[in-house]
Amino acid sequence: MLETERLILRKWTEEDAESLFEYAKDPEIGPAAGWPPHKSVEESRAVIKNVFDGAECYAICEREKNIAIGAVELKLNGYTNKTKRDDECELGYWLGQPFWGRGYMPEASRELLRHGFEDLGMTTIWCAYYDGNLKSKRVQEKLGFVYHHTCNEVPVPLLHEVRVEHTNVMTKEHWEEIYR
Repeated sequence: MLETERLILRKWTEEDAESLFEYAKDPEIGPAAGWPPHKSVEESRAVIKNVFDGAECYAICEREKNIAIGAVELKLNGYTNKTKRDDECELGYWLGQPFWGRGYMPEASRELLRHGFEDLGMTTIWCAYYDGNLKSKRVQEKLGFVYHHTCNEVPVPLLHEVRVEHTNVMTKEHWEEIYR
């Protein structure tokens, strides 16, 4: 478990299926990140078991409520197409719409960056967003990620689409300059 001033980042449990469904059924959430809105609590439970089971995948919870309102993850080598190195990973995230605009995602992501660089020994953390996802772009700007490249034809298999994807990067040295 990781903690910030206002948030708890903890492992997902099957008991989170109802709150996951509540936010993941919103058509404003998943499609921006490349996945379809959830259709049932059972589907959300399956996502918890099969997708949110990564070693560094966390439910984002407000401290006082401990109810999952989003997810933040460091996708390690083997679970990301951004790197083939064990000392690099990819940051991924989403947040339920009622919690937008509160600064929760930069706060949770800052803690995951710290965890990645200090605790896991990462040298580089990648992060990407699809063209038009301005909220995700803004989070990455607030965190200090630096533009790396754009791919014009990235498959989005869960939505049967091809999109433009912008990839940004944060090195440990850059992170230390910003946050130390």
